[in-house]
Amino acid sequence: MNALEQAQQDVNTLSQKPNKDILLFLYAHYKQATTGDASGKRPSMLDVIGRMKFDAWEKLKGISKTEAEARYIAKVKALLAADGK
Repeated sequence: MNALEQAQQDVNTLSQKPNKDILLFLYAHYKQATTGDASGKRPSMLDVIGRMKFDAWEKLKGISKTEAEARYIAKVKALLAADGK
């Protein structure tokens, strides 16, 4: 298991679910780290959550997969530390 996969599993051990902004940060950085720049069409206004996720991911355009992975892992480590883990 690589560090990104481990961090993805570790985030599920938090005592509380992270807030919406943190979840969007994690989603966007994971997608950027695993897929690269956002692709496809922006979801319609009726798909509010899908649109928010796509927008968060699209803001990372141009960031390398390595940088996105490092930011994701750092955020998870900070969340774990704040949770006392």
